Amino acid sequence: MSTYDAIVIGGGHNGLVAALYLAKAGWSVAVVERNGSVGGAIASGEVTLPGFEHDLYSTNQNLFLGSGAYADFGADLTRLGLKFRVTRRPYANVFPGGRSLRVHHDHATTLEGLAAHSPADADGFARLYAVYQRFAPHLFALYGSALPSKAAVLEVARLARKQGVSGALDLARTLLMSTRELGETWFATREAQAMAACWGLHLDFAPDVSGGAMFPLLELFADLDNGMSVVEGGARRLPEALAALLVEHGGEVHTGLEVDGVLRENGRAVGVRTADGTRLRARRAVVANVGPRALYGKLLDDVPEDLRRKAENFSYGPATLMLHLALDGPLPWAAGEDLAEFGYVHAAPYVDDLARTYTEAQAGLLPADPLLVVGQTTAVDPTRAPAGKHVAWLQVRTVPSMIRGDAAGTISATTWPEAAEPMAERVLAKLERYAPGASARIARYAVHTPQDLEAANPNLVGGDSAGGSHHLPQNFLFRPLGWGHHGYRTAVDGLYLTGAATWPGAGTNATSGRLAAQRVLRDAKRRR
Repeated sequence: MSTYDAIVIGGGHNGLVAALYLAKAGWSVAVVERNGSVGGAIASGEVTLPGFEHDLYSTNQNLFLGSGAYADFGADLTRLGLKFRVTRRPYANVFPGGRSLRVHHDHATTLEGLAAHSPADADGFARLYAVYQRFAPHLFALYGSALPSKAAVLEVARLARKQGVSGALDLARTLLMSTRELGETWFATREAQAMAACWGLHLDFAPDVSGGAMFPLLELFADLDNGMSVVEGGARRLPEALAALLVEHGGEVHTGLEVDGVLRENGRAVGVRTADGTRLRARRAVVANVGPRALYGKLLDDVPEDLRRKAENFSYGPATLMLHLALDGPLPWAAGEDLAEFGYVHAAPYVDDLARTYTEAQAGLLPADPLLVVGQTTAVDPTRAPAGKHVAWLQVRTVPSMIRGDAAGTISATTWPEAAEPMAERVLAKLERYAPGASARIARYAVHTPQDLEAANPNLVGGDSAGGSHHLPQNFLFRPLGWGHHGYRTAVDGLYLTGAATWPGAGTNATSGRLAAQRVLRDAKRRR
């Protein structure tokens, strides 16, 4: 039986990052991954035509570039060949009648375009940006801190000392707004209001859900300040580089090996059992990059009923449908050819449309007019396709996990294998409305349904691309299961949890992996 200091279940980026920190501390570490390759929701491949490399799930890697893990390991990852491409045209929104709003990696250019649309919107954007600049250092510091922790308490104290109690309360009020309230507070037109609200639906914040303003507040301006980045050559190269660096530090990576149980002795986690009967021992810790349902419903037996019920009630948001397009040319946006140079283009069009599509998806209905997040990958990284060709990444938000009907009344299918093609046709018809001639440029496309997403990564339960709802009852201190199940510890001594189900949640942020490893190391030091 092989024995290690620590075993990490799951080779998603947070699992790899946790393993890397432990290995750097001198621990012997093994990562055990069920799939044939590491990465989880960071993957890419030629799913349409040869030579067209598509990011299958996560694509915008700004959070990783701004993470503590990248600060610690970025130089080594670069040495191992990991490179990023960044566009100075991060995102835009398109609207009926050939109208659009654009945000550039340039404050003056962005304000000039907004002012041409509405001077009041430009003024609101500038004022909200000033708020962001005041509070961003505190927000990002809290985002990178465990909750609760001494570091988080000290950062709140710094915030109150520097901005005053009234300033801190103003920030709290803004963060607790819904995305509709955020837009209506700062912007005059429904176009600018939609520009803010679209970011909320990247997670599961419909326009009228309280607490939805935090992510849009960060994304509106972080992308303005930094541009938008993708991994050169394909997203898979990020986890591959993490795994290679782990091996350099003496760690091991085992793929194609599924863990189906956590071994315990005297109430403490001491290893794992795999589906083929292999047993791996862990002297000091087991770290699971899974969701609470999988942890307490599959990997652990003899779990108290109240804990099992609490884990089963961990909430997942509505699902995502993904389309990957191989294109013979750039998308011909009606609002201007230059839109083909932007990293993301949102087609909602308006806040009420976002509210409607969310309600339809939650009711089990295929939305009549869902949000399209169009990722124009080759605008950022031309290496993804042959010369003159392009790839596009379409995230369709939101759709139901289980289909009860169709909001438009034209699709009769109630299973995703049957509904995939007619729903893809609806999505492409909407794209055609905003980019006339797009259909003629599609050489081939691939559809990944919510079932496909969960099959590829069981943490995406029901096809929830965010790995668990971020609504207030299970966010911040309450993630994943409330008090007593936070701080990356679990109900079992020596067993820790990381990944999107833990703070700070979804996104390629590497933060929970880093914080979980820090917790493991602190606990081990106390036990000595």
